[in-house]
Amino acid sequence: MYRIGQEEIDAVARAIMSRQFFKINAAGQEVYNFEEEWKKLTGSGYMITMTSGFAALSSALIGLGIGPGDEVIVPAYTYIASALAVTSVGAIPVIADVDDTLTLDMDDVERKLSSHTKAVMPVYIQGFPADLDRLTALAKKHGFAIVEDACQADGGMYKGRYLGTIGDAGAYSFNYFKVITSGEGGALVTNKREVYERALIYHDASAVAFFGDQLSGISQPLFGGTEFRISDITGAILREQLKKMPAILADLRRNRDALSELVCENGPFTQAPSHDIEGDCGTTLALRFETAEECRAVQARCLEKGLWLTVPIDTGKHIYTNWTQIMEKRGALHPAMDPFLMKENQGLQMNYTMDMCPRTLDLLSRTVYVGISPDWTPADIESTAAILKG
Repeated sequence: MYRIGQEEIDAVARAIMSRQFFKINAAGQEVYNFEEEWKKLTGSGYMITMTSGFAALSSALIGLGIGPGDEVIVPAYTYIASALAVTSVGAIPVIADVDDTLTLDMDDVERKLSSHTKAVMPVYIQGFPADLDRLTALAKKHGFAIVEDACQADGGMYKGRYLGTIGDAGAYSFNYFKVITSGEGGALVTNKREVYERALIYHDASAVAFFGDQLSGISQPLFGGTEFRISDITGAILREQLKKMPAILADLRRNRDALSELVCENGPFTQAPSHDIEGDCGTTLALRFETAEECRAVQARCLEKGLWLTVPIDTGKHIYTNWTQIMEKRGALHPAMDPFLMKENQGLQMNYTMDMCPRTLDLLSRTVYVGISPDWTPADIESTAAILKG
């Protein structure tokens, strides 16, 4: 969480004092207004705000008709929720390496495409854009959908377009650790009417038909789903957060660039490459080393001086080797609901091994993350650079 304060407190009070802070209401309509404001900013056609990024990813996959018998390619470096969203709809996650930017390696994606590939899920880890030109070309050639996991990239861009709006569907997260936050929350965006209608039904199946006119104009038949609905209190917070997002991102990018200039352009370090450094959210300066030993030495030296640096190989459930439920093929409690046991999925690409993505493990062990604050002063940047350079 970067910037939050009295504006959000006042927004929560506004929602509560309306005495109508269920999502469907005749008062503030905070969720509805947040969605309209986000769509206006990003150019999204449809949006549904939900409880989490996982909810948005699952709803996107449902909206695309993905299920048993289908494969979805995901990167080896992403939070486990990306892969669990795939198993939640009965499909199989196929795990691909990342490239030097720590986003999906399109060469490995192409190697792992099969007749069962129904979608590819690029993940913008730390707000880093993926190679979306190459991915969209592959999608056009092979006929798979693109589901963008932009959960760590609220407001990020790729060549002038907002991340999450480029593929067939996109997912955002607004939990405590994201660029903007409501504590918990997420959203799905899409320009495809059918995907929107199915996701709308799925994300709130027990209430969407009974409150307000949410089914007005909906042609898709009702079906059983889940309940990822949020309240207008969350929507009120997000409206205030959205107002702050452009300035947060501008300050993050400015401070990252200033630090990079001091320690990379005019210093001893090498910044990891990017598919679009201007669109990158700027939350992180990634430094790349020749060896893991060099990486650890810098981390230890900086820690002695009070600067904590993250080596992404240490980030637990963000690395496929720690995806216990996936690696051990336990996709659901009841065997009949477990996609790894479903007849339709037998013969799909799920021969997972701990060493199946060696490039990912190597890159993560040779990279250091310097977390960027949008509120750093020039003096803060100078002192951080001094510690890094020793």
